[in-house]
Amino acid sequence: MANLVEATTQQQFEDLLAKAGKCLTVVHFQATWAPQCDQMNDVMAELAKEHTHTAFVKLEAEAVPEVSEKYEVTSIPTFLFFKGGEKVDRLDGAHAPELTKKVQRLAVTGSPEGAAESKTAELKQRLKKLINAEPCMLFMKGSPQEPRCGFSRQIVALLKEHSIQFSSFDILSDEEVRQGLKAYSNWPTYPQMYVNGELVGGLDIVKELAESGELESTCPKAVTLEHRLKTVINKSPVMLFMKGNKEAAKCGFSRQILELLNDTGVGYDTFDILQDEEVRQGLKTYSNWPTYPQLYVKGELIGGLDIVKELKESGDLVSVLKGES
Repeated sequence: MANLVEATTQQQFEDLLAKAGKCLTVVHFQATWAPQCDQMNDVMAELAKEHTHTAFVKLEAEAVPEVSEKYEVTSIPTFLFFKGGEKVDRLDGAHAPELTKKVQRLAVTGSPEGAAESKTAELKQRLKKLINAEPCMLFMKGSPQEPRCGFSRQIVALLKEHSIQFSSFDILSDEEVRQGLKAYSNWPTYPQMYVNGELVGGLDIVKELAESGELESTCPKAVTLEHRLKTVINKSPVMLFMKGNKEAAKCGFSRQILELLNDTGVGYDTFDILQDEEVRQGLKTYSNWPTYPQLYVKGELIGGLDIVKELKESGDLVSVLKGES
């Protein structure tokens, strides 16, 4: 890969910075003996494919001590970010999600227009992910258990009456999604229902489908709670059920477990139990584990925060997350 290179001397390092000019350069101060550096190199390789105008440089910290000392690199892995030959940011430790965020932010912040375009693109990607989170997604005010407007209450009642399986998102909890989805779907009001990522419509459309007998064929039928829980648990090899999400934990225990998982560099997905009361209560019984967060690997319960802490202290956490033990 042309934009992923290794620097072995100070001169080579300086030449690479000069060649990059105003484009972002990401320098990984590494050590060949450290497995976490190998993991982060894999992350860099993926980022290099996505960000073709960004230079990614691997540098053996102990082999080029003058560079390490100049930038006060005292541990590995350490990432430094350069633009125009000047250091603009730094990341210490093997934090793959944070590295990805910094690269995405810095690669386009050369101009206000670039930053605005990046924010719009990120929102579109987030909306697309939400719309496709489940086969049938309802964007409403409140939750199915506690609708917060008459239209939302009516559409929930219709879907339940026809045994439609759906998940929901409370637009009152996220103003960015609330406003962004109107433009994304070109539909100015709520609730909005999506099936397989495609907009079906609002309350009036759902009423018409119900009256014509087409609602059942348009939407997925309800499945048992046990089947639904199994599906969600196995959605990703590593699944974390928590309060909040990767970007914003909503309790101290969830925040702590995110930090532990991020340190491993192993990929994982999250499920916000605050957005789905049925899953929140059902999973406690299904797993016979009364509290959250709950971590699953390949469909099997590992445990909560205390168990993850113990695995971290024993050095077994990475192998457990990879399903090796």
